[in-house]
Amino acid sequence: MRLLPLKDPERSWRQIKAQWKKDAEGVGEDFATFGGMSAFEALTAREGDGQGLYHLTDGERVHAVCQIRRLLMSRYSAPALSARFVNVSPIYDLGLAAIGDYAQMLVALFSGVVWLSRDALSANHIRFLLKSPGDAQFFAALKAVTPMSPFSKFTIEGALIECSLKETAAPAAAS
Repeated sequence: MRLLPLKDPERSWRQIKAQWKKDAEGVGEDFATFGGMSAFEALTAREGDGQGLYHLTDGERVHAVCQIRRLLMSRYSAPALSARFVNVSPIYDLGLAAIGDYAQMLVALFSGVVWLSRDALSANHIRFLLKSPGDAQFFAALKAVTPMSPFSKFTIEGALIECSLKETAAPAAAS
């Protein structure tokens, strides 16, 4: 799965909603009752392209959408990425996908944010707001300090993951 920006947020959101509505109604659920949709709806309707809307896709289906912004925060000396307003496909909320698939999708979403912090949205710190505190269980192993971990700090407080990335070593100069 890849985490990609919504190129045309309003049009893309309509397509995502159509897919998710079909998924929900396919099992007799009313899509209009799903929480969090109105917040994302408001974000897609904003003027301009600075709202940082992203979607997690496998190329065939959109599994999640969220807002990712690069900001300066007083608690950090360098920019941080903030990922919030996570909405997932009804296939996860309605139990059509197994809990392992849900965990895998959330980890893929978080991994995509880490990738963005190392690439397009350069940042050394990440604040990732999960859908609920219960989702923290899928990230508990990342709190372990290991030599191979990309994190110099990793904490989970309720539904908030905060982490700092280890500095990457500069490539050695050729002799």
